[in-house]
Amino acid sequence: MANAGVQLLGFILAFIGFVGIIAATIMVQWKASAYVGDNIITAQAMYEGLWQTCASQSTGQVQCKVYDSLLQLPGNVQGTRGLMVSSIVLCFISILVAVMGMKCTTAMSDSPDLKDKVALSGGIVLIIAGLLALGGTSWFGSNIAKEFYNPFTPTNSRYEFGSALYVGWASAILVIIGGAFLSCHCPKQDSGPARRYPQSHSAGGKDYV
Repeated sequence: MANAGVQLLGFILAFIGFVGIIAATIMVQWKASAYVGDNIITAQAMYEGLWQTCASQSTGQVQCKVYDSLLQLPGNVQGTRGLMVSSIVLCFISILVAVMGMKCTTAMSDSPDLKDKVALSGGIVLIIAGLLALGGTSWFGSNIAKEFYNPFTPTNSRYEFGSALYVGWASAILVIIGGAFLSCHCPKQDSGPARRYPQSHSAGGKDYV
């Protein structure tokens, strides 16, 4: 059974990862314009995220535009949106559940077995949330790599991994590790009813040595 220190460490890692997943979802730098070939020197840098696209000028001016229509977005962008939002919702719920089941809290202190089960449930949901975020970022990154190495993609239209992807990958791993720490113990299982042996009584009520 994990002690309170391991649970607290897992909760801290999961919370940091939860904040990181939110930041990665909001960030616009999911893919950045690649400086390859004739596109080495350019006056602006292009960034695309899950919610908007931005152009950064060499003068420091940044112009962003929110996507006009959801239905016009590529399938990988829509799918990644869904995975990241689902991960955030699950992280929020599981963190609340895990707090109730941690040994360092007083909630349900009169039911230790139920408290362990609640912590275990929160850890498992955290692992699922981390896997969703990891799947979303990896899916988006794989599409960037395919387009980059596609010989039919124009040189000035190629993108590379943005900083949001790295934040998302690191945060998803932190959530998974935190969930593993919270769920690395199982509630005690009774090995079975204790065997009772009848007391032996000597004849005549006398004990013999």
